[in-house]
Amino acid sequence: MKPRIEGDLTQLLQAWTGGDERALEALTPRVYAELHRIARRYMAGEQVGHMLQASALINEAFIRLVDWKNVQWKNRCHFFAVGAQMMRRVLVDYSRALGSEKRGGSAERVTLDTAILGDRRKSIDLVALDEALERLAQFEPRRSRVVELRVFGSLSVEEVAAAMNVAEITVRRDWKLALAWLRRELETHQA
Repeated sequence: MKPRIEGDLTQLLQAWTGGDERALEALTPRVYAELHRIARRYMAGEQVGHMLQASALINEAFIRLVDWKNVQWKNRCHFFAVGAQMMRRVLVDYSRALGSEKRGGSAERVTLDTAILGDRRKSIDLVALDEALERLAQFEPRRSRVVELRVFGSLSVEEVAAAMNVAEITVRRDWKLALAWLRRELETHQA
């Protein structure tokens, strides 16, 4: 049954791209529920008292997605990959709006998956992570995108491979190498 559901989402995305507003109405609850699941999972690791709730994150990301013009949605993976990028932008914008300085200062700290810093369970400054991903993207754009999709989009290796149209082994290799680079980069810039 899962392929049918994914097929339905793909068909609805493509119908919406073609201008069918009824497709957007049918699509919204399905997509919103999935984006909300991703946002809840991501926000579950946040510090107690974090001002941005999963619902606010998903609402802002969804509004940005719906307002995107001239996009041709290929399939559900493509949509959720772009959704991950939107969530990243919302979170970074939020951190910057709190008056964060370049290396953290009074920025809200965001606890990410232990993959970034291993077992050290430190908080990572979201703005510093975003800047590190931007630096990585300058010379390894695919690896930066893999991290973005895995961390901000909560996509599996298989989903990332489908969204980026690369082999799963490529995603695994890029993930491993990007994390090693990010660990070193964040430790250097947070020291």
